[in-house]
Amino acid sequence: MAQDMKIAVIEPDRDRALEIIDALKEDGWQDVVVLAEVTGLARKLAALEPDLVLIDLANPSRDALEQVSAASDAQSRPVAMFVDRSDDEMTQAAVAAGLSAYVVGELQPERIRPVLKTAIARFQMMSQMRLELETAKQALADRKTLDRAKGMIMRAKGVGEEEAYALLRKTAMSQNRKVIDVAQALLTASDLLT
Repeated sequence: MAQDMKIAVIEPDRDRALEIIDALKEDGWQDVVVLAEVTGLARKLAALEPDLVLIDLANPSRDALEQVSAASDAQSRPVAMFVDRSDDEMTQAAVAAGLSAYVVGELQPERIRPVLKTAIARFQMMSQMRLELETAKQALADRKTLDRAKGMIMRAKGVGEEEAYALLRKTAMSQNRKVIDVAQALLTASDLLT
């Protein structure tokens, strides 16, 4: 596991913060910063640019959970949250916020390492899934663009689909461009003329 990660710990209680720091340092993490105040959290985290956020809130409200989750930018980094108690609504809010780990029960120093490992692994998995989803969406959009461009060529030139694609491909090769870029340019030009 990457012990060279910068970890931001959000913990208002000083004694608990010291326990967390000791546990993290014992496991090899040296770059640890504690934030005791939730006020201005987004700004503080943006300035710190941590690789991972560990949050310990004894009794968070749903609003506090959402604020902390949004401020910690759970889509950009692993975020592990420990809460002393929870309910179904809080759990759903944590999942919706994209937390990498949501642990109910008092934070125990010996639990930090496995929870952080899980949070990092889950974050990496979710990031890969988001990337694959975006790639699939882009491929579908490109396919629609190519189909529209081929349709325009087929109508204008009275050719079949294969010939229309061959024309797009030939144009792309002669201009040292991608086929999708030529197709998009054709659709843009057509929109200007109609």
